[in-house]
Amino acid sequence: MDFAPVFDQLAHSIRGIPQSDLLLAAMVAMLLGLLGSLMIRRVPFVGRLMRVASTLMLVGVLLLVVLQLSRLDPRFDLAVPEFGLPEQVVEGGETRVPLSRDGHFWLEAEINGQRAAFMVDTGATLTAISQSTADMAGLDARDGGLPIRLQTANGAVSASLTTIDELRFGNVAARGLDAVIAPGLGDTNVIGMNLLSRLASVRIEQGELILTPNNPQPPLESAE
Repeated sequence: MDFAPVFDQLAHSIRGIPQSDLLLAAMVAMLLGLLGSLMIRRVPFVGRLMRVASTLMLVGVLLLVVLQLSRLDPRFDLAVPEFGLPEQVVEGGETRVPLSRDGHFWLEAEINGQRAAFMVDTGATLTAISQSTADMAGLDARDGGLPIRLQTANGAVSASLTTIDELRFGNVAARGLDAVIAPGLGDTNVIGMNLLSRLASVRIEQGELILTPNNPQPPLESAE
């Protein structure tokens, strides 16, 4: 059987898919499993080996997806150190945050005394929190405040202004911080420039985000 037309069609289809390392890895694993199934009758050992390799690759992709999603959910705080994901550390009056595997900088923060994960976004004007985080931290929209519209990569979303009494991470503490509650952002929380601009300096060096506050606070302890 001539598989050349099939491979040509697959190659053409793959070129039309958005480039994602995890997506491409999953497709390669599935293709490997398919080839293994086709070869198992002719060359049983090679066919079985290819199918095992396909399964292991798919398991690896699934594990990476779970690890990335764990950065969005504070319920995974206990699992993060065990899997070796980067955590912020406080050194010499600075909070250092390694780049996460998903290409973003993530912080373990405390908002009004409640733990939550935040993504640092220097392109965001305001700090934004999800509806679930707002509920957990006891935050409500300001009385009489008009809904606002936020422009995101997925389009405009509705949001309401609120005030965070205290947001802490590393050796940084921000009080009376304006923020928006944005249900349209899903479960993601974002630290924006209205907080970052309060710091003495914000810089990136060798894959680390380095935040230096004007008045360093006692380091926020990691969740146990």
